[in-house]
Amino acid sequence: MREISVGEITKAVARLFVDANRELPCDLVSRIEESAKRESDPLGSGIMQDLVENLAAAKELGIPICQDTGMAVLFVELGQEVHLTDGLFEDAVNEGVRRGYLEGRLRCSVVGDPLKRKNTGDNTPAIVHLRLVPGDKVTITAAPKGFGSENMSAMKMFTPSATREDILHYVVDVVSQASSNPCPPMVVGVGIGGDFEYCAYLAKKALCRSVSEENPDPYYAEMERELLHRVNALGIGPQGFGGDTTALAVQIEPYPTHIAGLPVAVNIGCHVTRHKKITI
Repeated sequence: MREISVGEITKAVARLFVDANRELPCDLVSRIEESAKRESDPLGSGIMQDLVENLAAAKELGIPICQDTGMAVLFVELGQEVHLTDGLFEDAVNEGVRRGYLEGRLRCSVVGDPLKRKNTGDNTPAIVHLRLVPGDKVTITAAPKGFGSENMSAMKMFTPSATREDILHYVVDVVSQASSNPCPPMVVGVGIGGDFEYCAYLAKKALCRSVSEENPDPYYAEMERELLHRVNALGIGPQGFGGDTTALAVQIEPYPTHIAGLPVAVNIGCHVTRHKKITI
């Protein structure tokens, strides 16, 4: 059994959200740079180059890439051989979010009640997805999620009679309806299977996969390629002004489901699809 003070969790969470908001994963930066070079539309090409320059400026100046520094979402893998000491895990996570957003001068965008709408002032509480895994380590992925893209996400409870083509058409239609609202080029996360709430979780989790990694199942890898082609054929383009680059990646996470159901969720990320990981 390994003991870890929750103070270490707090420090890690604070650092992760500051870093995630200032610098995108290297593979996503590379994808944006490559797309900027390939974009054939003159206006779209100029916008893509602006995005590249914005990423570089944020890194150099130590400022957020986007003014919407997101709601704090965390995916945590907690080893079963870990004993957390000196406090409660959830309290430690929220303290880390509070410190990161206040000390990192990140915008606090969370309201304490969905209808009363009073800002909590420190971007808490966080949304935490916790999973127990073998071992004596804690792996934390911070994924701050802006709501320009989050608001364009959707879910549908298909019946088992739905075909592969039905699902492809649905995902493309969600992106088409979203149009310029998610600040394209987008990263599109797709959850297939599970139940109502787990399907949405899968779609959000899909956004944290490296854009340089295809789904390990060739069947779903082919679906990802087909969806990316169809989405980019929509011509929405960078920031909605037209062009070849509507999406940078489409990433699918499947899971077993009930014989009577076929849930499909689409979680859209903007070009600033942020995530940062640490293992303690």
